[in-house]
Amino acid sequence: MALVASSMLAGCSIQEVKPWQRGTLAQAEMGWDPDPMLASYRRHVEFSKEAATGGATLGGGGCGCSN
Repeated sequence: MALVASSMLAGCSIQEVKPWQRGTLAQAEMGWDPDPMLASYRRHVEFSKEAATGGATLGGGGCGCSN
């Protein structure tokens, strides 16, 4: 059992972000929503199509089916 656990953890390594890498990670393209206007529009469309409060956070649709 210990052999299996150690082999699973062998691929995990904690790497810190180096100071010279922070500039790359701070670019707008690296964000969750690089274009805030487009992300807002997509949330609005999804919310309107779902016809349910919560939009993307709730399962199921306005038709009574579950995704």
